[in-house]
Amino acid sequence: MGQRLELHDILKELLGSDHVYFQPPPSVQMEYPCIVYRRDYEVKRFADDMPYSRVKRYQVTVIDRNPDSEVPDKVSQLPRSSFERSYTADNLNHDVFRLFF
Repeated sequence: MGQRLELHDILKELLGSDHVYFQPPPSVQMEYPCIVYRRDYEVKRFADDMPYSRVKRYQVTVIDRNPDSEVPDKVSQLPRSSFERSYTADNLNHDVFRLFF
């Protein structure tokens, strides 16, 4: 199984449902609460001008009607996860994290 699919399964387990979406197109009708994530960065390390390691970073957004949702707390407990920001749009609460995986 690929690393992204491992992350997908971890996020589904944290959320407690299948409402986890990777780079969803605008036509997807999301159900809330949900987690939306996308790859946004990659860190490479070099030795002798050759890459010897790389780690992908994902932007993970928890979207929930409940402003006191426990899901953002669960995401923040993941290794190499950091809280980026929080905002409200269309009466939905968004908590954005950066996660190296």
